[in-house]
Amino acid sequence: MNKKKPEVVVITGASAGVGRATAHRFARDGARIALLARGSDGLEVAAEEVRRLGGEALPIPVDVSDAEAVEAAAGRVEEELGPIDIWINDAMATIFAPVHSISPAEFRRATEVTYLGTVYGTMAALRRMRERGRGTIVQVGSALAYRAIPLQAPYCGAKFAIRGFTDALRVELMHEKSDVHITMVQLSAFNTPQFQWGRTKLPRRPQPVPPIFQPEVAAKGIHWAAHHRRRELNVGFPAVKAILGNKLFPRLGDRKLVKLGYAGQMGRQPLPQDRPDNLYEAVPDDYGTHGRFDARSKAYSLQLWATTHRGLVAAGALAAGALLWTGRRSMRRSGRV
Repeated sequence: MNKKKPEVVVITGASAGVGRATAHRFARDGARIALLARGSDGLEVAAEEVRRLGGEALPIPVDVSDAEAVEAAAGRVEEELGPIDIWINDAMATIFAPVHSISPAEFRRATEVTYLGTVYGTMAALRRMRERGRGTIVQVGSALAYRAIPLQAPYCGAKFAIRGFTDALRVELMHEKSDVHITMVQLSAFNTPQFQWGRTKLPRRPQPVPPIFQPEVAAKGIHWAAHHRRRELNVGFPAVKAILGNKLFPRLGDRKLVKLGYAGQMGRQPLPQDRPDNLYEAVPDDYGTHGRFDARSKAYSLQLWATTHRGLVAAGALAAGALLWTGRRSMRRSGRV
């Protein structure tokens, strides 16, 4: 019996949060994983975790806003691990502040990391995948790629841009009749360290808008999307609700965010004086996979299970319908209806 060859996977933003949880998930498959991020402290610990879980790890410190550095990292991955099968773009930077409080330099930096970092990663992957006629690129998006919220304009703008870029590229690959697959995973709110180190100008500590999920839920969705040819995958019912709600009732969404969009993104505690900031430089030390919201975070999403098991859901619905129809027919025959 031939043993399946380990996948070669590249994950940007792999030193913490969703990227790191995704590395853990692929490691359980025995994958060869290139971990890309700016923070070497977090990368090294993440690499050790990958090895303990059964995977092979190659940590590469890189700023994804540097196109040449991303290209060099991709070359190193193929030299040391082999041809890239899956490339996952998860690196991001954000600023919690109203637009009038953000400088042009800050806006540019958040856009370069979150949007252009995704573009550069995609281009580096395509240079290799198109020649071989195979491979999968996963863009880690957000419900905020469809429904923007106040106080995160740079991040929302970047996620909208990633969706537009991905849609355009998808059609180009279809036109070429390429077997390279590109997909986007739209996330809900997750318990990651970004709320501990993302730049903020708010008076209180930033927080994800509840309900909040653990990063492992996102990792499960990203892993699934990397192995199924789904155009998009939503993770968590709040993402579904936000996307559909914005399509059907956008002005109602605006009014709701006027009431809840500010307070919902701030906790009760004031900002610590020594709070780190990773907009331009990686923060020192290892912040791990989870943020500070473990007690409020869900470790499971029924919506994700349902959308990744459509066949079972459909079969269950048909079976329930058949039982209901049979029951009503039986009651009619007995004269009870």
